[in-house]
Amino acid sequence: MKHKFITFTRIIRTGALNFVRNTWLAMAAIAVMVVTLTIILFSLVTSATFNNSIAQINSKINISIYLKDSVTDQQRIDLMNQLRALPEVKGVNYVSKDQALAEYKVENANNKDLLTAINETGNPLPASIQVSPVDPSKIDQVQKVLSQSSTVDLEDPQAGTSYSGDRKAAIDKIAHATDILKRVGVVAVAVFALISMLIIFNTIQMAIFNRRDELTIMRLLGAGTWYIRGPFVVESIIYGILSALISIALINTLFVVASSGLKASSLGLLDISYANTYFRHNFWWLLTMQLTVGIVIGAASSVIATRRYLKFKSPK
Repeated sequence: MKHKFITFTRIIRTGALNFVRNTWLAMAAIAVMVVTLTIILFSLVTSATFNNSIAQINSKINISIYLKDSVTDQQRIDLMNQLRALPEVKGVNYVSKDQALAEYKVENANNKDLLTAINETGNPLPASIQVSPVDPSKIDQVQKVLSQSSTVDLEDPQAGTSYSGDRKAAIDKIAHATDILKRVGVVAVAVFALISMLIIFNTIQMAIFNRRDELTIMRLLGAGTWYIRGPFVVESIIYGILSALISIALINTLFVVASSGLKASSLGLLDISYANTYFRHNFWWLLTMQLTVGIVIGAASSVIATRRYLKFKSPK
């Protein structure tokens, strides 16, 4: 047991020494891994921010069914109950003609001519049933109810339903954009992780090539397989740890500069205020994730490289 512990400490010490000796190679590997981990971290924060923004947008999306003035209370209640029974529906609200008129006046409070005109014509606005979907991209059952003849008969012929025309196209585009953003994020993380592994793989390959004579002598003197391979794995793990710490510091600096220096609350579609809050609240989880990803990428790349370029015939 004591012998194994001594061997383990020597492997770690040798790996750290190799890291210092191969400073320039280490800097190149760390630079690429920092870029990779920064992109991964930024993708996670951005994905969380976009999901929050999309959730806010989705929460404001509703489908309004405008009713004829002749619709009875029982007909309205039956339709609302039918819609509430659907798993795709989060909520169903009724807006009477008087409520619709009051909301219309509030929205157009600055347009005196329009308010005067609508006061003179009475209340031309229809009552409506507002349906809030759980997910705007999954409303097949709602559409079926809206297309039923019994529902169409209740609709105001001029207004109909809000889920049509430009509004329908807008809702469908939002749902499609949500799906695309999620897929792009996953693909981007996978691609950059692969690039990072290839760079570290090549770095370890160069280190092995530069030390091939020394490694041959160590083998001839009876050094074990993992006593030779271990330091390269330790060296790559150090790459991952340092890269994770640098990447988390870079993202932290980015948010500090954006929120404090530039006084920005958003950057295009990215809500910087929410992203900064998410980063602060989940800092330790994100740091742990970065360290884990960095260590896994470094160790896996090193193990593959050493198995490929340090082939020993004798058993471990």
